[in-house]
Amino acid sequence: MGIGAGTWLVTIGVVLALLAVDLVLAAVRPHRVGFGEAVAWSVGYILVAVAFGVWLALAHGGEFGAEYFAGYIVEKSLSVDNLFVFVIIMTTFAVPEEHQHKVLTFGIVLALVMRGLFIALGAALLALFSFMFLLFGLLLIFTGVQLFRHRDADPDIEHNLVVRTARRLLPVSETYDGGRLTTRAGGRRLVTPLVVVLVAIGGVDLLFALDSIPAVFGVTDEPFIVFAANAFALLGLRALYFLVKGLLDRLVYLSAGLAVILAFIGVKLILHWAPVDGDARVPEIATPVSLAVIIGVLAVVTVASLVKTRRDPGAKAHPGSLRGSGGSDREDL
Repeated sequence: MGIGAGTWLVTIGVVLALLAVDLVLAAVRPHRVGFGEAVAWSVGYILVAVAFGVWLALAHGGEFGAEYFAGYIVEKSLSVDNLFVFVIIMTTFAVPEEHQHKVLTFGIVLALVMRGLFIALGAALLALFSFMFLLFGLLLIFTGVQLFRHRDADPDIEHNLVVRTARRLLPVSETYDGGRLTTRAGGRRLVTPLVVVLVAIGGVDLLFALDSIPAVFGVTDEPFIVFAANAFALLGLRALYFLVKGLLDRLVYLSAGLAVILAFIGVKLILHWAPVDGDARVPEIATPVSLAVIIGVLAVVTVASLVKTRRDPGAKAHPGSLRGSGGSDREDL
C-alpha cells in the first residue's frame, strides 16, 4: 500500500487529538451527557471516519477505501456489543452518571493501546506465517458458533475473574468518593469502587481486542487500514454509549448477527489462506462482497430486532458469551 511515516504520524496525531478532547472534557467538566450532546458527538465522529475513508479511497484507490469501510463497519458493530458489557458494568457497580464519561474515556484509551499492540503482533505473524490466516479463520468461526449458541447470555461481572482478583488483592471502600480513585476510611487508605470498574473495563477491552483484530484482518491485511478502522470506530464509542444505552435492550438479535459476521469473516480468512498453502483454484471472497454481506446482516438484524420488540415489548437483548451464563463467559480471563 505504500503508507509513509508521515501519513502514519498524521493519522495517529488526529486520533490522539480527538482523544485529548475527550480526556479534557471528562476531567474538567464531569457531567451527565444529554441526548443532544451525544447525537452531536456521534455524528461528528462518524463524519470524521467517513472523511478519512473518502480521502483513503481518493489517495490510494477504491479497493483500499472499500477495505477501510468494511473494517470500520465490522469494528463499529463489535463496539456496540462492547457497549452492552459497559452498560452492565456501569449498572452493576452503580457508577454515578457524571463519572461514566471518565470511565468510558479510560476504556477507549486502553482499548486503543491494546489493539495497537495486537495489530502489530498480528501483522508480524501474518507476514511470517501464512498459516496464521487459517488459525485466525478457525478462531473466528469457533467464536461465531459459540456466540450464536449463547446469544441470550449475560456476563456475570461480579464473579468475573479479573474483578474477583482485584477485590481480593486491593482494599476496596464501600462507597464512591466523587471521581477519586482512592479515599480514607477508618485511618486506612482504600481504593474506591471506581478502581474495580476500571479493572473490569480493562479486562473486557483485552478480550474484545482478541475478537476484533482477527475479524478486521479478515477484510484487509493492511496494518494501516486495520489501525484506522479500529481507531475511528473506538473514538465514537463514548458518545455512542450515551446515545444508545437506552436503546440497546431493543437490539435482541444483535449477538446472533455478530456471530454470523464473525463466522463469515472466518471463512473468508480460510479461503484467503487456501490458495497460498493449498489449492490455487480455491476462490477468494472479494471485498465488495464482504462489505455487502456485513451491511446486509446488520440491516436484517436491526429491522428484525425492532419488529420483535414492537410485537413483544418484554423481549430484551443480551450481549452473548462464549460459554453461557452458567460458568465463565467471554468477559472472564
